[in-house]
Amino acid sequence: MDQVSHEPVTIDELASTASTILDEIEKAVVGKRAVLEMVLSGLLADGHILLEDVPGVAKTLIARSLATVTGLDFSRIQFTPDLIPSDLTGSVLPDDDGRPHFVPGPLFANLVLGDEINRSPSKTQAAALEAMEERQVTVDGHSHQLPRPYLLIATQNPVETEGTYPLPEAQLDRFLLRLRVGYPEPDHERELLRRRFDRGTDQPDLDTVTDPASLRRLQATVETVEAGDDVVDYAVRLVEATRTHTALEIGASPRGSLALVKVARARAALTGRRFATPDDVKNTAISVLSHRLVLRTEAWVRGVREDDVVQEVLDEVPTPTTLTDADRERLNT
Repeated sequence: MDQVSHEPVTIDELASTASTILDEIEKAVVGKRAVLEMVLSGLLADGHILLEDVPGVAKTLIARSLATVTGLDFSRIQFTPDLIPSDLTGSVLPDDDGRPHFVPGPLFANLVLGDEINRSPSKTQAAALEAMEERQVTVDGHSHQLPRPYLLIATQNPVETEGTYPLPEAQLDRFLLRLRVGYPEPDHERELLRRRFDRGTDQPDLDTVTDPASLRRLQATVETVEAGDDVVDYAVRLVEATRTHTALEIGASPRGSLALVKVARARAALTGRRFATPDDVKNTAISVLSHRLVLRTEAWVRGVREDDVVQEVLDEVPTPTTLTDADRERLNT
């Protein structure tokens, strides 16, 4: 376990380090700054991320680049139908003297990429659930702590459904964010190709900016960011509106409102602010809430998407008034 003190740094130091991390990752991932900011916000907020998009849009590259630049130990798991829980958690095996000892599995890394997580059955997915929620795994009745920081980035293809096992709502709710990368703009795609030709290799050379202990200090800094009554009230009202929406069978739980405030605080810190605003909540609500909702059958048949419901809620629930200059000065001191 990490025994280093995790005293927070200043907000300005966090913002500067975060900007350097993002600039370095952009050497590999072109034209996706907004997505990268959200991924880094998830890491700083100590939450897990689901990247849901078609193949070939840099989901794996984002995870691998983030691990390299932040100095995190990296592990990749390719989820397949024949994967069993011990393939993730590890096993108790005899050593040379015949005595049992625990051999850690690929979940024991700072940043774990779970590729196509919906291709394994629920029993295997459940093995990742304990790791996500408790930051530990249990094998043969013994609990083993995972390294910190700990981030699981899972990917899934939203189009292909043959041979897949949809993630249960309980596991989806454990992801702090669900993000879509999207295709690059034509100019960005041209730049991506030019960079590939110039360097002469598929793998970009990225510098390491920080380390696990320093990231724990950045995470501690996010906990110092102020979230006023206006932010808390707005988050609660948004979540409450999902619970009464006619298109939904199930709305967001209190975990959703907690996640809204966590991500809002991380986003504020990324921009060098010591306080979160309702706009921080509003700008991240779709990524935070949409995967926590369960559509009614009739809404699903009509082609309604969870993102559409969250956008409707954002349009209907008034956004609190922006902070005054006096409030900003108070929170910045």
